[in-house]
Amino acid sequence: MMTSEIIAIVPGIAADRRLSLTRVLVIEDYEPFRRIVCSMLRRRPDFQVVGEVSNGLEAVDKTKELAPDLILMDLGLPGLNGMEAARRIRTLFPACKIIFLTQESSVEIVEAALGLGARGYVVKIQAEKDLIPAMRTVCEGGKFVSSVIAGHAWPEAPDASETEEAPGTPVRVTVQETRVPQAPGKVEITSSHQVQFHPDDSSFIASFVRFTEDALNAGHVVIVVATEAHRKGMFETLQARGIDCAEAAQKGRYVALDVTEMLAKFMVNNVPDPARLFRAAADLVEAVRKKHGDCRISVCGECSPTLWAQGNDEAAVQVECLWDEIGRKYDMEIFCGYVLKKVQRGQSSVYERICAAHSKVG
Repeated sequence: MMTSEIIAIVPGIAADRRLSLTRVLVIEDYEPFRRIVCSMLRRRPDFQVVGEVSNGLEAVDKTKELAPDLILMDLGLPGLNGMEAARRIRTLFPACKIIFLTQESSVEIVEAALGLGARGYVVKIQAEKDLIPAMRTVCEGGKFVSSVIAGHAWPEAPDASETEEAPGTPVRVTVQETRVPQAPGKVEITSSHQVQFHPDDSSFIASFVRFTEDALNAGHVVIVVATEAHRKGMFETLQARGIDCAEAAQKGRYVALDVTEMLAKFMVNNVPDPARLFRAAADLVEAVRKKHGDCRISVCGECSPTLWAQGNDEAAVQVECLWDEIGRKYDMEIFCGYVLKKVQRGQSSVYERICAAHSKVG
């Protein structure tokens, strides 16, 4: 691997110890998550981010230009999916190591990725715990797979010569995209994931009421996931503003759910289970669309705020990232509200990570 050597002073490491500097290209179309990944790497003395790319075609071009030692790549990329981009890169630059960093966790896709020649596969939900160990393992010549998909006999990565195909031959793997299909020439995503932080309950309820009222008036179905007190406050305020919540609920246009019951659907040992959360979201969407067809769905909730208030900040960040994927998959408007306690206001790192998981911070 083409790496340069640097001398760094790191706590616990002798000043004259030589560290291999690994040049990394990050390929991720969702900018907030890409920022998180690059921020993680820039805090490490042994990794250098030499480029950031948001689509598959550009990934191939940037690899030609930069010749990185290691590539971190999502699967669901615009222009050219991650599998096909990796196949082309492996053909052109067999010495370049690839780690897929993606939300996809099906056995079939992992097998295809590793069979293609990738040396690592990290599920996004475990990125904070797994990414650096994965990169170190791969740089040292090993293979790494996130623990949530471990336990299978994964295929060995073949030499580039074994994976070469005729130029332009696609890898026959179906990757579940999380973006909304766009008309030709358009790249914008119409879903949104907003967050607001509040000093008290009254401010919180007022923001949820505004979001709900606007969504109902626009003809959307609204799903509210909140505490009993917040649901009650919303109901009373909406009624006072002329919104008949009882009638909207009867028609299935206003769906109010308890946040504790929702968390119980996907939290396992205080950790979010992605498959369970995606299933719960899919069930909600299916139920709505049985009644209202392919309508727009707006969601306001406080799953992550509840987890952070309970001191489970890691789960709170993970759930925000998962809901972001769900929002993009189903083209939803998602609105999150936090009533911050005094102790939370001092946890700037958690606050920054939560903000990064949203498309808009209010």
